[in-house]
Amino acid sequence: MRDLVAGVRYLGRGVRWAARNGRWWGFGLIPALIALVLYAGALFTLTLESGDLAAWATPFADGWGSPWQGLLRGLFVALLLAGGLALSVLTFTAVTLLIGDPFYESLSERVEEGAGGCPPGPDRPLWRELGIALRDMAHVLLRAAAFGVLFFALGFLPVVGQTVVPVVGTCVTGFFLTVELTTVAMQRRDIPVRARLRLLRGRWGLAVGFGAPLVLLFLIPLAAVVLTPGAVAGATLLVRDLVPAGADGGAAVADGAEPEGRAVPASW
Repeated sequence: MRDLVAGVRYLGRGVRWAARNGRWWGFGLIPALIALVLYAGALFTLTLESGDLAAWATPFADGWGSPWQGLLRGLFVALLLAGGLALSVLTFTAVTLLIGDPFYESLSERVEEGAGGCPPGPDRPLWRELGIALRDMAHVLLRAAAFGVLFFALGFLPVVGQTVVPVVGTCVTGFFLTVELTTVAMQRRDIPVRARLRLLRGRWGLAVGFGAPLVLLFLIPLAAVVLTPGAVAGATLLVRDLVPAGADGGAAVADGAEPEGRAVPASW
């Protein structure tokens, strides 16, 4: 519970940082707006085609009478749209960070400088940084998609599928969302994606406390656009306290160590 509360506090600190630094927040809206247009078009298309997809996926129900055919296909459409929204929340962040990589890198550095010093990042050209970001994004999203398929199937279970599964799904999506948002600060410390996953699994409550509220907030229209700069700032502060200070901190995590998280400062 303590880690869950700490994760929420990091999110609040990041949003406050963005609110106090209006120029950075304003620039951060641009890549998020571009991603929003792309995702709005994709979700609109999914909604229009959901009925046909339900009929295609359930041919065995063609001969069913009313109301069973309608109930089954209505449930399929609801789960399909819910899964699409969950996947959109997760991939929206990844795509936004990819589109605005140079900006969010600068924003994250500014946050670290204000918090007491920014560690030097690896000396790599931009094209290589983007290539690593794409590879890491694919690695995380494939794992998240596997959970998404599992939760989609479990959604057909009576009662549990409509109560427990959405809650667990929100927590898992929140975890992977935190993995995505901490990518900028983790890459600056040259921590590989597998080590990031191990590190955040070791502080599951902290990752879920940070990411799960964002999952719910991102379901509000335009909230993802408005909150993304603050979410990146909060994730940067989280990484500063989670990863040991010093030149060998990233190496220690990469080798499998799970460092103790430092106490969360009372104010920002």
